[in-house]
Amino acid sequence: MNDLLKAQIISAHGRHYVAEHDGTTIQCMPRGKKSNVAVGDSVLIRPMAKGQAVIESIEERRTLLYRSDQFKSKFLASNIDLLIIVAAVEPDFSDDLISRALVAAEAEGIEVHLILNKIDVTEKLERAQKRIAFYASLGYPVHQASATADPNGALQLLKGLVKDRTSILIGQSGMGKSSLIQLLVPDIKIPTREISTALNSGRHTTTYTHLYRLDATTAIIDSPGFQEFGLYHLTEGRLERAFREFRPYLGKCRFYNCHHLTEPGCAVLEAVENGQIAQMRHNLYRQLVHESEQKVW
Repeated sequence: MNDLLKAQIISAHGRHYVAEHDGTTIQCMPRGKKSNVAVGDSVLIRPMAKGQAVIESIEERRTLLYRSDQFKSKFLASNIDLLIIVAAVEPDFSDDLISRALVAAEAEGIEVHLILNKIDVTEKLERAQKRIAFYASLGYPVHQASATADPNGALQLLKGLVKDRTSILIGQSGMGKSSLIQLLVPDIKIPTREISTALNSGRHTTTYTHLYRLDATTAIIDSPGFQEFGLYHLTEGRLERAFREFRPYLGKCRFYNCHHLTEPGCAVLEAVENGQIAQMRHNLYRQLVHESEQKVW
């Protein structure tokens, strides 16, 4: 055991990983065929020839987030303290992606903040503000920024959020996530491309997840632009508790094993009917329950 080194995984490229040990980066691969390693993992590695190493074991994780690909869940990042969801005034942000991200974070007990970026696009600002205000009504902090028009203001906002924590920024392509990360880590160059206004979507060139250490106690993780969080691992019981607005009504249904889908006397469905729970959120819950029944591992 004396030749094992404790390291942290800082980037993932398929089955190939980069770990950091005492400020030095080392290329690593997991032992065996299964690749169950995530960026953010604390690992024990065994150095091999030519500056490479084998990942021998993974220490217990505090939290773990997944991304999904055609009903298969893949690790996204681990040991996250804060999830920052980046939306933008343009192109349109996806309520489905935001809500799935919130569910993923709630299930893991991860704090969430939302940032509405590109507020300098004034002609579309009011509509975006009204849409993002829904998440503030659920109790999630919402901030406004412009990485390009007011980079100093955006930087100060980010510094205050990420200090002394490991944070991950997520958002669909075109939201300006990479531009915000570059404010925090100015000595790196994350490729960005102009938004395709014709498609009302962005083109994101980050193809792997990477952890950047800002200081001894602060790290930020950039993730690829992707369309869906992996939630197939969540049981129905964990799903219902991951919708924070459901919680006041759980345990108050007529039937103790209520699924909150079609049952009579369901307190959750009554709250939807009365407008206390948004129909959009219950529709997502219904969809996630369906997806969990179709999962393939």
